Amino acid sequence: MRWQTTAILAAILIAVGAFYYVYDVRMAPEREKEAARKGRLWTIEPADVNEVTIRRSSDTLTLKREGDRWQMLGPVSARGDRGPIDDALTTIVTAKIDREITAQPASLADFGLDKPAADLTLTTKDGKQLGLQLGAKNPTGVWVYARERDKPAVFVIPDSVLRDSTKPAVDFRDKTILSFERKDVTGLDLALRDDALSLNHAEKGWRITRPRALAADNDVVNDFLDKLQNARVKEFVIDAPRSLEPYGLERPTRVEVHTGKDKDRATKTLLIGATDDKKKGVYALRTGEQSVMLLPEEVWTALPKTVAALRDKTVVAFERDKITRVDVENPRGAFTIVREGDRWQISQPEALLTDQLEAGALVMNVRNLRAQAFLSDDASGLARYVGSPQVKVTLTEKDAPPTTILLAPSTETRGSQATAYAGIAGRGPVVLVDAKALTDLGKSITELRDRSVVGGLDAKAVKRLQLTRDGKAVLLERQGDQEWRMLEPTRRAANAGRVDDVLFGVRALKWKEIVAPKGEDPARYGLDKPTGEITLFRGDGTAIVTLMVGKKDGQRLYVQTKSAPTIYAVEAGQLELPKIPEDFQG
Repeated sequence: MRWQTTAILAAILIAVGAFYYVYDVRMAPEREKEAARKGRLWTIEPADVNEVTIRRSSDTLTLKREGDRWQMLGPVSARGDRGPIDDALTTIVTAKIDREITAQPASLADFGLDKPAADLTLTTKDGKQLGLQLGAKNPTGVWVYARERDKPAVFVIPDSVLRDSTKPAVDFRDKTILSFERKDVTGLDLALRDDALSLNHAEKGWRITRPRALAADNDVVNDFLDKLQNARVKEFVIDAPRSLEPYGLERPTRVEVHTGKDKDRATKTLLIGATDDKKKGVYALRTGEQSVMLLPEEVWTALPKTVAALRDKTVVAFERDKITRVDVENPRGAFTIVREGDRWQISQPEALLTDQLEAGALVMNVRNLRAQAFLSDDASGLARYVGSPQVKVTLTEKDAPPTTILLAPSTETRGSQATAYAGIAGRGPVVLVDAKALTDLGKSITELRDRSVVGGLDAKAVKRLQLTRDGKAVLLERQGDQEWRMLEPTRRAANAGRVDDVLFGVRALKWKEIVAPKGEDPARYGLDKPTGEITLFRGDGTAIVTLMVGKKDGQRLYVQTKSAPTIYAVEAGQLELPKIPEDFQG
């Protein structure tokens, strides 16, 4: 092939590719837009509209775009709700004409257009005005008669245009109570009828700065701000009332939310008045506006109204993972637990295996102590209220001096619930807490011990299981991860679920009481001649443990392992020996 021919073919190929790129890639979006506009009443897009005026029999609704927001100019001056406004505008602008009914109507009254249900004027950003009049619905109710203003032709468009154009003005009002970004909030001022509270947000959370410096309850402050930001106006009650007194707004509670700092500091203010029990709400007014609103009652409920409600109610603050030692003294004895790595260990009065859940719960019960009332903010109330403590808990935190919490019974009640006194030794405060703290922190060393009869059992490590009961025996072997096979008395598939019941029952077995620490008098517990034995084997054939099952005494069952003399009492329902061999047959 001559080079001239090759060059011509290459040029043709490039031209075809360029055409494809321009037509199918560059021009595709525009063609899609044109296809979408086909049949529309207008060719503009919702974003082109700067102002909407809709005259209805009840009022005239005027909405104006201001940046990325909408402002309602009539029938009242208020902030617009962007979502509903954009939805309605899209419905109107993108409406398509289904068909023309008549080019020259003899009577507009025949179509409800002599007195339009809605007369719309759309003003675009370039100042162009578009008018549309909506009349009655057609007999099917699916379409509405319409015509462009100053044009005679009558046509039908979807009734959704009429629906959105005749919605009450309140549907287009912004129902946000106060508009702010939570991450930007730096302060809060509450001017109550009898008190004034101020808060600042610091790195570690909220702090009360007025009437005195105190740590604030972050949950209380954040809950109120959440309600203020996320709750919605229930009702716009009245615009520009003659008097604010009927709504309790002549002497309101003043809420100021501050955002930013220094020169960027801005404030949003809400005035809160009387509650309305029938409507389950509270009246409010934004400063600079004239509309009285009804807010959900939870906004008023969440508002902290006193220092006591607002202050941090944590009795003792600490990071759980930094606690290295806990000393407990209570009527049931004294003991110490220490952290070794990520596990707790009883160290005093003797070294014992520890139930990690119980030890962790003990620490959390201290951390979760909450004040129901403050009796003194310093050490002055210690001698009076906790001078003879019933419970004493000392926490030792890494690189910090020990902190001791003292608890004593109280005769006071809160909401018909019993309470206890609690105080921090040496410094206070002294507070009232739930009386349950005396029980939660009054545990004995036995309750914190690891009460597993077979400790640290790894079920996956068990490769064989032998069980005897009433003179009968069965030997089972693991097949893979999920299956078991019976080897004795016959070879056959085994019921894997029943084997796992036994295996996990042994692992979960917890003793209620040590009845014979040194295995004294085994006949008394039926362990001189056990009713059953369960032996678990490793893959190499060595025994992991043999559990001997003695007699049942009411709700107690006595058990013992062959490797230790101790005899335990467990709940009878924790372990049930299967029938051999029928319960294991697959």
